Amino acid sequence: MAKEHYSIAVDGPSGAGKSTLAKALARELNIIYVDTGAIYRTIGLEVFRRGLDPKNEAEVSAILPELSIRMEYEDDGLQHMFLNGEDVTADIRLPNISLYASDVSALPAVRAFLLEMQRELARRNCVIMDGRDIGTVVLPDAEVKIYLTASAEERAKRRFLELAARGAGKTYQEVLEEQRLRDDNDMHRAIAPLKPAEDSVIVDTTELDFEQSKQAVLSIIRERVGV
Repeated sequence: MAKEHYSIAVDGPSGAGKSTLAKALARELNIIYVDTGAIYRTIGLEVFRRGLDPKNEAEVSAILPELSIRMEYEDDGLQHMFLNGEDVTADIRLPNISLYASDVSALPAVRAFLLEMQRELARRNCVIMDGRDIGTVVLPDAEVKIYLTASAEERAKRRFLELAARGAGKTYQEVLEEQRLRDDNDMHRAIAPLKPAEDSVIVDTTELDFEQSKQAVLSIIRERVGV
């Protein structure tokens, strides 16, 4: 029997395709997609704009009460991020904001600031939520937990092609080095490090195309919640 209310947690390293896949699955299942990485990127963007040290918790904590962050789902079906009333959906995807997002997401104060926002979305809606610690920290009781991964080389290749399509002048080697640095930051941070939840299903997409990856995860979801 299908569950009427459920949550799906999708975790994994940067560049594994979590957001693209989760968006497609949300459309397929007619549920809400929550890109938690975009929320951390929004804070990272403000820290960058103010010229603050993203690893300095005192500096970052001081600006949190001044931030109004909200998500809206526009006619294009995408999650738009608003920072103090400004749509920053495009700005938070700039390459240098990735490392800022990784650094601020390691700060306990930032995680506490955003945790309740994310949990409230799941309480009110059927959601698919992607990030680094959804299944381990944010939604530990999620009905479905997926750990989506791929080799660092494959993830860097995908990111390089994405940036090249936008006209960004980075080499593959530069993207790969940034990828490895981000992985190291995420896996070794003191608070909520990136790792699979004990009851998650690991899906490696190194050798899978998008449709194969989508079907693999969809079959797991259907088995767990009967949708």
